[in-house]
Amino acid sequence: MSKVLIIGAGGVGGVVTHKCAQHPEVFSEILLASRNEEKCKAIAAQLDRPIQTARVDADSVDELVALIESFQPDVLIHVALPYQDLTIMEACLRTGVPYLDTANYEHPDEAKFEYKEQWAFQDRYAKAGNMATLGCGFDPGMTNIYCAYAQKNLFDEIQRIDILDANGGDHGYPFATNFNPEINIREITANGRYWEKGEWKETAPLAEKRTFDFDGIGEKDLYLLYHEELESLSRNIKGLERIRFWMTFSDKYITHLKVLENVGMTRIEPIEVNGCEISPLQFLKAVLPDPASLGPRTKGKTNIGVILDGIKDGQRRKVYIYNICDHEACYREVQSQAISYTTGVPAVTGAMLMLEGIWKGDGVFNVEQLDPDPFMERIGEMGLPWQMVELDPDHDPLA
Repeated sequence: MSKVLIIGAGGVGGVVTHKCAQHPEVFSEILLASRNEEKCKAIAAQLDRPIQTARVDADSVDELVALIESFQPDVLIHVALPYQDLTIMEACLRTGVPYLDTANYEHPDEAKFEYKEQWAFQDRYAKAGNMATLGCGFDPGMTNIYCAYAQKNLFDEIQRIDILDANGGDHGYPFATNFNPEINIREITANGRYWEKGEWKETAPLAEKRTFDFDGIGEKDLYLLYHEELESLSRNIKGLERIRFWMTFSDKYITHLKVLENVGMTRIEPIEVNGCEISPLQFLKAVLPDPASLGPRTKGKTNIGVILDGIKDGQRRKVYIYNICDHEACYREVQSQAISYTTGVPAVTGAMLMLEGIWKGDGVFNVEQLDPDPFMERIGEMGLPWQMVELDPDHDPLA
């Protein structure tokens, strides 16, 4: 019986709160906090059990510390913005509360996702005897754990990894993003990057394109992006020669994005308008549909997984591990679409393992550094069952 503090009341925060509320045997008390407490109260009204809500500015360490000291949680789940990773980690360090997040730090003024500033907490967390678990969503998160599971149980050496993220859902809007528009568009408009033979290689945005036939979705176009799990997996999967990340986008989505980029609406740098400074991307975020509102409109499925290529008992082996998630089923369960669901459910599962002492340690950990087996055993009953198929080791499905 433990107390959980959830920071963030967007789409993922709603899923995390619903899933924690479903497990009172683990999460006996829940406090949901956000800069906008009305959003917290709206989520609380959807639940079958009472929870507490609060307002907090997650950019303020002092406000976070005061809230933590008042509630005294046993774990904190951070599902607010990745800009706030460092302040929340600092508050957890000062109060001795274990920390878990789903996405790595991004500087507000630069589209650059990286773990460097979070990894810098390692010595302080270790000295304090506290634990921080990084990137426990789906990608990063489940995809990392699939890789760790394969490294432990399926391969003697993993040489190549391709992470495939496909959304076959349709929300009916001409253009909308399935998670925070600002973060989503920053990711897509940045240069692609992948890791090969000990160095990073860069491509122009959306320059590398492949086609893949996804189970449950069908054939989709994939584009090479940089995604944060590449940074930690390239360090933690031994013998790795190459790792890439691919995401699906429709032609309609790409066309809208190109137009917005061409007219300057994806710029981060503020411009002056009638004496006020505003970032075009933040303005665009304000006028686009809220991802949390897409749940009742979205139909179709997601398919996210990893293709792993390596050696087992002296022979080449290629394995595909993936999850299929249904948007409408997610909405029926937790009033959310599948993108938020697939991020929120792993976060709750990871928090459970931390509270139960199954995932433990002093310091800062990416999820692939923790034991994948108990997570893989539990994640199906939590709502994200996984499948594994053997592939022809001599055939490249992304050729």
